[in-house]
Amino acid sequence: MADTALVRTPESRHRIYFQDCDQLGHLNNVRYLDYFLNAREDHVIRHYALNMGQLAREQRAAWVITKHHLSYLKPANHGEQVLIRTQLIHFDNSRLVVEMQMLDADGLRLKALLWSEMAFVDLTTGKRAEHSDALMDLLEQVDVDDVDYHPDGFDERSAELRRHFKQQRRAAGQVEE
Repeated sequence: MADTALVRTPESRHRIYFQDCDQLGHLNNVRYLDYFLNAREDHVIRHYALNMGQLAREQRAAWVITKHHLSYLKPANHGEQVLIRTQLIHFDNSRLVVEMQMLDADGLRLKALLWSEMAFVDLTTGKRAEHSDALMDLLEQVDVDDVDYHPDGFDERSAELRRHFKQQRRAAGQVEE
């Protein structure tokens, strides 16, 4: 990697497609995972030059999702542009936790929050594996320090972010609904 600091919280814009919506025109609950995980894959390729398929082939190991915590706060509607932010909030020698936020186009209203917990698994044995030194170095560079991660702290984090974005909307002069 270059000497410049890596983007710790990459973001990208996505349009909500008709095929992914329910009868009310809202993004189907199951499809949130697709939008979040696709955005994260794009972010790690673009910002960290980390291709998951290539990593799995080279190291014979890959991250496997062991748990999701997902909170649906406001609907994402058909045709709407959303902003998805992702960030690593915790890691150790064989696990990591990625936080993903779906926001409105202005980045001021939290629509959904996801924590994905993952284990690094040896593809030949199916057992937990340790991150290589190079991966540990990368994880250290991209880990977000200002999120106080606790395994049981998802609801608290959700409430914290909702308060944060409410303050941001007020500062931007937006009237609350």
